[in-house]
Amino acid sequence: MSTKIEIYNPEKLGRPLGLYKHITRVKASEFLFLAGQLSVDNSGNIIGKNDFEEQMKQVFSNIREALRSAGTDFENVVKFTTFLKRDSDIGDFMRVRKILFSEFFKTGDFPPNTLLVVSRLVHESFLIEVETIAAL
Repeated sequence: MSTKIEIYNPEKLGRPLGLYKHITRVKASEFLFLAGQLSVDNSGNIIGKNDFEEQMKQVFSNIREALRSAGTDFENVVKFTTFLKRDSDIGDFMRVRKILFSEFFKTGDFPPNTLLVVSRLVHESFLIEVETIAAL
């Protein structure tokens, strides 16, 4: 079975508030669930302490490495869940996502993303965490 991913917005739901679509419809033989990725290097060192943009770039670099380890990349992502520690970072999240997603999703079909602001992540230095689901 080959993977079929359709990402779209139903007319009656209205326009999304950012770079994402409301729905991903998937026919796949396998799913890949990535734990929430944080801004750490492969030795566990925190990258970009107190720098939201640097942390976000590292998080998505880690997501890309995890996807590649399973023989895929962003084109097979069907859902993100993003956790921010500070609501003041929402604007930077939108700005940096626009830059990164223009590289990752050339077709402009951005998968659904749920954005949550939480009081804390696993370590107080982390500002962003992103869970990812991909279809293979």
